[in-house]
Amino acid sequence: MRDTEFYEALLGLTAPWRVAKVDLDSSAGRVDVWIEERSGKKWKCPECEKQAGVYDHSEERVWRHLNTCQFGTYIHARLPRIKCPEHGVRQVSAPWAEPGSRFTLLYENWVIDNLKECDVTGANRLTGTSWHEAWNIMEKAVVRGFRRKKSLVPAYLGIDEKSFAKRHRYETLVCDLIRGTVECVLEERGQDSLEGYYGQFSKQELASIKAIAMDMWDPYIAATKDLVPDARRKIVFDRFHVMRQVTEALDRIRRQEHKMLMAKGEEYLKGTKHLWLMNEEKIPDWRKAEFDEIRKMNLKTARGWAIKESLRHFWDYRYPKNAEKYFKRWYFWATHSRLNPMIKAAKTLKRYFSNILTYFKHPITNAVTEGLNSKIQTIKQMACGFRNRDHYRKAILFHCGGLDLYARAPSRTAVSLDTTISCMTHAKP
Repeated sequence: MRDTEFYEALLGLTAPWRVAKVDLDSSAGRVDVWIEERSGKKWKCPECEKQAGVYDHSEERVWRHLNTCQFGTYIHARLPRIKCPEHGVRQVSAPWAEPGSRFTLLYENWVIDNLKECDVTGANRLTGTSWHEAWNIMEKAVVRGFRRKKSLVPAYLGIDEKSFAKRHRYETLVCDLIRGTVECVLEERGQDSLEGYYGQFSKQELASIKAIAMDMWDPYIAATKDLVPDARRKIVFDRFHVMRQVTEALDRIRRQEHKMLMAKGEEYLKGTKHLWLMNEEKIPDWRKAEFDEIRKMNLKTARGWAIKESLRHFWDYRYPKNAEKYFKRWYFWATHSRLNPMIKAAKTLKRYFSNILTYFKHPITNAVTEGLNSKIQTIKQMACGFRNRDHYRKAILFHCGGLDLYARAPSRTAVSLDTTISCMTHAKP
C-alpha cells in the first residue's frame, strides 16, 4: 500500500477527495498530507442545491490532525469554490473539519475528551494546544450542543443558586432532575433571571412542567407563580432546605447557650457542634455515650435537638392529610418551646407550608441539583476560580449540560464565505 492510499484510508476520504502527496520530516517530527479533489466534480449550492462546477480555489489552509505515531500530522488543502448563478460564490466545506476550524474533526473531538477529564491547562499539556485554542474548542462544543438540543422544558425542574465569587455574587442553576443535567445558568438569583428562562417557552410548554423543586427564596417563587401555569400546585420546597431552617435555628440555640455556660466555667457543649447537627443514627459509635449523657442534661440545646429530630419524621408519611396533622402537632411544640430561634424557624415553615406539603404529591428534592453543585465546585477548584462569568457558565454547561459536544462532518457540501460561529452565553438562542 502506498503512503497516499494509507492516509486516504486513515482519514476516511471518499471520492472526489484523494491524498495527492505525503511528506515526512523526521527532524521536525511532523507529517504533512496534501488533499485535493478530482477534476470534473460538480458541487451543490447550499442555498438552492443546484449543481455548479468549480469556479476557483481558496488559498491553501492547514488543519492539525491526530498524531501519526509520535509525529504531528497536518492536513493541507486548497478548497474549491463554486459560483451559483443565483447566490454567488460559495466555498466547498472540507469533510474532515468544521467550517472555520483549524483542527480536524478527530483532533477536535480528542481535545474535547481531554477537556472532559481535566481543566483547560491540563488539556493543553496533554494535547499540545494553547490555552486559547483549547478554550475555543470548549466554547464551540457548548454552542454546538445547544444548537442540537431540542427546545423542550423538562417535566421536573430543580432551581438552586450557586456562588460565583465572594461578596454575594451568585448564579441561578436550572436543572433537569430526571436527566441530572444543568439546563441553564442565569446571572444573579433575582426574579428577572428566572423569568428570562421561563420566557423562552410558550404557555403550553410551561404547562407541561409537572413539578419544580426549589428553596424558599421569594424571587424564585414569584417568577414561577407569574409564568408557570398552576404553579401553586407544582412548587415543591426542597426537604433539605426545610430541615436546614431548623438545624440552623438549633445551632443558634447551641451558640447562645454555650456562651452562657462558658461564662459560668461550664464546658458541657464544647466540641459538640456537629453532634447536634447530625442525624441521630449518624452519630459515631465512639461518641454516642458522651452525647447521650449531654442530651439528658436540662439544656436548651437538648430540647431544640429533640424538636429538630422530631421534624424528620414528617417526611415518613405517605398521605398529605396525615402529614399535615403531624406538622400541626410539631408546630405547637416548636412555638411553645420558649426557644426563640426555633419559634422563628417554625413560623417560617408555617408560612410556606402549602408548598412543603406538595412533596407528598410530587416526592422530588434538589438532591440532584446539590450533586451538580458539588461537581461545579470541583470544576471551580480545578480552574483555581473564574474571573469571567461567561467562562464560568460555559464551563458548567460543558461539564454538566448533558450536551452533544462532538464535532461531526458538515451536512452540506458548500458554505457561505461569510459564515461565522455565534457564541451562546447562558440561554438557548
